[in-house]
Amino acid sequence: MTDTTDDIAEGITFQSFEDDCRLLGSLLNEVLHREVGHKFMEETEKKRILAQSAYNMRLAGIEKTAELLEKQLVSEISKLTLEEALTLARAFSHYLNLTGIAETHHRVGKTSNTSHLSRSCDDVFNRLIQSGVSPDELYNTVCKQEVEIVLTAHPTQINRRTLQYKHIRIAHLLEHNDRPDLSHEDREMLIDDLVREITSIWQTDELRRHKPTPVDEARAGLHIVEQSLWKAVPHYLRRLNTALKKHTGRPLPLSTTPIKFGSWMGGDRDGNPNVTAKVTKDVSLLSRWMAIDLYIREVDNLRFEFSMNRCSDRLAKLAHEILLKENESLDRNQENWNQPTNRNHSKPYNQQSSALPTQLPAGAYFPDCTDYKDGESQYSMLEFPGTDYTTHAHQDVEGSLSSVSSSQDSTQKFCKRFGNGNLATGSKSFKVPTKSQFTATGSPSVPAPARCNSFSSSQLLAQRKKFAESQIGRTSFQKLLEPTQHPGIASYRVVLGDVKEKLLKTRKRLELLLENLPCDYDPSEYYETPDQLAEPLLLCYESLQSCGSGILADGRLADLIRRVATFGMILMKLDLRQESGRHAEALDSVTKYLDMGVFSEWDEERKLEFLTRELKNKRPLVPQSIEVAPDVKEVLDSFRVAAELGSDALGAYVISMASNASDVLAVELFQKDARLSVSGELGRPCPGGTLRVVPLFETVKDLRAAGSVIRKLLSIDWYREHIIKNHNGKQEVMVGYSDSGKDAGRFSAAWELYKAQEDVVAACNEYGIKVTLFHGRGGSIGRGGGPTYLAIQSQPPGSVMGTLRSTEQGEMVQAKFGLPKMAVRQLEIYTTAVLLATVRPPIPPREERWRDVMDEISKISCNSYRSTVYDNPEFLHYFHEATPQAELGYLNIGSRPTRRKSTVGIGHLRAIPWVFAWTQTRFVLPAWLGVGAGLKGACEKGYKEDLQAMYKEWPFFQSTIDLIEMVLGKANIPIARHYDEVLVSETRMELGAALRSELLTTEKYILVVSGHEKLLENNRSLKRLIDSRLPNLNPINMLQVEILKRLRKDDDNKKLRDALLITINGIAAGMRNTG
Repeated sequence: MTDTTDDIAEGITFQSFEDDCRLLGSLLNEVLHREVGHKFMEETEKKRILAQSAYNMRLAGIEKTAELLEKQLVSEISKLTLEEALTLARAFSHYLNLTGIAETHHRVGKTSNTSHLSRSCDDVFNRLIQSGVSPDELYNTVCKQEVEIVLTAHPTQINRRTLQYKHIRIAHLLEHNDRPDLSHEDREMLIDDLVREITSIWQTDELRRHKPTPVDEARAGLHIVEQSLWKAVPHYLRRLNTALKKHTGRPLPLSTTPIKFGSWMGGDRDGNPNVTAKVTKDVSLLSRWMAIDLYIREVDNLRFEFSMNRCSDRLAKLAHEILLKENESLDRNQENWNQPTNRNHSKPYNQQSSALPTQLPAGAYFPDCTDYKDGESQYSMLEFPGTDYTTHAHQDVEGSLSSVSSSQDSTQKFCKRFGNGNLATGSKSFKVPTKSQFTATGSPSVPAPARCNSFSSSQLLAQRKKFAESQIGRTSFQKLLEPTQHPGIASYRVVLGDVKEKLLKTRKRLELLLENLPCDYDPSEYYETPDQLAEPLLLCYESLQSCGSGILADGRLADLIRRVATFGMILMKLDLRQESGRHAEALDSVTKYLDMGVFSEWDEERKLEFLTRELKNKRPLVPQSIEVAPDVKEVLDSFRVAAELGSDALGAYVISMASNASDVLAVELFQKDARLSVSGELGRPCPGGTLRVVPLFETVKDLRAAGSVIRKLLSIDWYREHIIKNHNGKQEVMVGYSDSGKDAGRFSAAWELYKAQEDVVAACNEYGIKVTLFHGRGGSIGRGGGPTYLAIQSQPPGSVMGTLRSTEQGEMVQAKFGLPKMAVRQLEIYTTAVLLATVRPPIPPREERWRDVMDEISKISCNSYRSTVYDNPEFLHYFHEATPQAELGYLNIGSRPTRRKSTVGIGHLRAIPWVFAWTQTRFVLPAWLGVGAGLKGACEKGYKEDLQAMYKEWPFFQSTIDLIEMVLGKANIPIARHYDEVLVSETRMELGAALRSELLTTEKYILVVSGHEKLLENNRSLKRLIDSRLPNLNPINMLQVEILKRLRKDDDNKKLRDALLITINGIAAGMRNTG
């Protein structure tokens, strides 16, 4: 397995890294001595020394002594009671997590303490200019770059979020500890803080007791944006802007951002019945809510900072208009409060003119608990902000938003903001005409009306909203929070105050939508598009520039404008994903209902003819009266939600397991149908445009046909014109690394992916259509993972032409983007790797013979892999016995099932648990199985010199071999053999021995091809990091074997299961990977 951050592991200062490991280890020891006692800690240390000694003996080639020491360690572990095993598992797991924190800290620290970073924007721009790329070409290529990083909820993040937060706090403390100016007293306090964090971690349950929902997963993704990416993106863009100015003489345009973000969290319904149409809609609204909330915070900061008086005439005029408009609005509101009304309960709230009575009825002053019966109030009870009052008909309507609302939502009126109405422009001030109502300071004292249970909850909420936004509804506490206003308030603050006002109303509108309550806001009162929000910000920017204050404009304000360009109004556009078979089932239901036959039984040509004809038709195909099965209804509901939200909120519609052109047209037809229905109901066009439809080719068979499918699609006139008209002439195609690897083995999958990309690019070029390749990479090498830079630089020539989409899954999201400094570095790496692949495309195979060699290796490798995994009837049983695969489901790390269908075979097992299980045993079989056989066969056929030349000259082949070598460096044959010896039945021991022999063969031929004498010879830093984890990692593997042995005899023992799950956590931390 590759470490998650090898992109930036150019080198770690091991002395300081080891110092931090010792510090954290000693502090954990201190905590454990207090928590579990000295005797237990002595036993723990004894086991660690045995593991370290065994490793040292094996490293020195003294195998027999190493085996004796390991047997002694196994014997010690077998004597542990259940409580002792549980505690030991926790102790080793936390040691490994703390080591990982120190490692991440030093990788981040290196990026901030080095004046010249390789692969940074400055470094790569300089190299390109020196190599002959003109400044104009460099500038234009960077400005046109379109990279989208798509965060997914794939279940590989094993740590609970609360522990992730604690780990981040420890990383921040380590960073603070590096400061040379810390006094002795400060350092002691810092150590105390570390002890507190470690104690808190020890006393926290490591295990998730409930499966997360899709909304929980989406919240975790939004947290990454809030805590890291929100800070990292402006920093990254400043670095990019500085490098561009340095090397081209021109800055990065404010509205240009080479990188954006997408998400599958709440949109990926492939094999996950928990992701429904309602979940998708709620997650989209939640993402918009979070974006607006973050913008409100930034605008508040800007208002405080922008105290300057000098401004342009345009800005001064706008500020004046805002004040006059507010003045008139307050006049109207004051008049409304003073007019008695007769409430008509049959009218909706927004058609009623008064919110409070001018005269209270008799008995209104009595408390609610009294039995007042002399009369009923004609007015309903208002729920005052900050009270717990609730009518029987209004039971906590905001309950489902309790985890969302995080800041005050009371709207602030301009009469308080601007005091007496003085407005500054340039170096002068002018007076806004102020009427008596505008300057009134007293608020009428209105006692609470009596309770009226007949008023609906939605009407009550509407009344409460109007009351909160009124002068009267303001509490004394809220007034105290407002700054004292003075004459001559700056125009910038007036304009930004208006921006905040609209943002607050936008946020409130989203809350009402989330609660499915009426929200008839005037569109002029809230922001709907990024351009609307950017307009006043750009006006402020231009004003500062025109007044000679460019240095101020290019600070926090430019950062905010660039955030708007990057994150828009939704932070991350949500992709939808569904399996092609589900669309075919839905079409079967429709065609049967219409007596047209069974769609899925038609041949491809008939399907295409039918779909094309219906796409050209202006009426909907699906009748509104149709009754279908729940699964089909969910598919149709998903398309309806896509029509309601549109391309402003959603990204692509990804079709997994795509294999034919009809798969794409089926989705286009459902989209067209839903949009016609929704627009008919709304009486206006649907928002945004149709979603891009993206076929995902995953199996080897489908990858080989990918180019033909795209050619067929583009040969259809309707589709080609649709792409040109609605998607700027761009076709997006996704290639899957996980299922292809599970299908054919890592080496064969890599070669088939390479050829498929070449063919798709050629197909699009034939029709003059631009292509964006979407890479569905996992975190582990077995699922297509690896260092980002290496992956992009080894793509086929022409496949990365300034555009790229790529997934970042599960644990990779936290590892690459969890800390702002790390995120900045990763964003730079994406930018520079795509830039290099565009202006200096990777080298293709030097000669056609090399492609023949690859075909030969791939064929042998695939046959070897499939003969073991799919054709050997004993393999499935061996897999279940030798790994903890069956127990992984108890981890509760994802909302989706581990299998697509309820079968026990490897075929329908998802790729993540397949890789995860083998990672736990340190055998990491999916990443190397078949590779040794393929390389051996090629060498025996006389291709050895070709292979060595390919390794030196062909980036794709070199990266493939290097990644497999990295995996082998983490594999551990003695540990894997121990799993077999204890857990595998006698009849299958021979299969395990044959697989270990195959691993040795793979190692041998990898070294032959690379020319290395030992594994990881070209990555000694990684080798040293792996070795540093082994004294804690090896014992926890042996402990897992012992717990599995006991659990399989007592599978209802919940404490044993907890102990096993903790060992799984610890091994994942030590391997720096799950699945």
